[in-house]
Amino acid sequence: MDGIQHVLDTFFDLPLILSTLPTLLKEGLLNTLFLTVLASVIGLVVGVFLASGLMSRHLLLRLPCRWYVDVLRGLPHILSIYLIGQGLPLAGLNVFGSWTYGYAALAIGLMEGAYMAEIFRSGFQSVEKGIVEAARSLGLSRARTMRLIVIPIGFRRVLPALTGQFILVIKSTALVYLLGLATGQREMFAIAQDTSSNNASLSPLVAAGLFYLVITVPLTYAVNAWDRRMREGRPVAALPPVEAAA
Repeated sequence: MDGIQHVLDTFFDLPLILSTLPTLLKEGLLNTLFLTVLASVIGLVVGVFLASGLMSRHLLLRLPCRWYVDVLRGLPHILSIYLIGQGLPLAGLNVFGSWTYGYAALAIGLMEGAYMAEIFRSGFQSVEKGIVEAARSLGLSRARTMRLIVIPIGFRRVLPALTGQFILVIKSTALVYLLGLATGQREMFAIAQDTSSNNASLSPLVAAGLFYLVITVPLTYAVNAWDRRMREGRPVAALPPVEAAA
């Protein structure tokens, strides 16, 4: 019985979990969502720019974009966040001053931009050649065809994949504790980690894990349903039987 009680105290200390919930909700959840949105916006901008570069006919533009995507996708997330988030201030590039959130969002956004670039590239290249040729035959330049035809159609086709990447951004925010967030700036993992260290119990981390699951699992099911809907189309309603002529 002592062993079971020890396991319960370590992972499921209910009074400790209940005392941590208000901080997780009021501070951790809001900061996590804010950081996720900020990093996703940066990732989207970087991703579209890189995808355009990857499809360029000019080697001098295509090659740096390919290197960027390969390097950022090849490095562990924790290493990229540390190098970008801690490296910029240490190198004297204080682009965000003392605002730690800026460095955290930039680190995640630049990293996720590499993944989003491949998503956008596959979406843009999935646009049928006939549509592109029809636009060019109407007198549209290559740039206008890209801006008015290819990007809108391709963007719609990759929305489920982008939403899936958004889920990964949510989970990546747990790594920004490396940058030393101040009180009031901590996301869910940082709050749970601090509380666990102070109370010698992992129960707050279990509570934080449940919060992540509440956000990510429904989104995952929504993405799967959305993707299935776009591949298979809307279900066709059954037509009423035709009555035989009298």
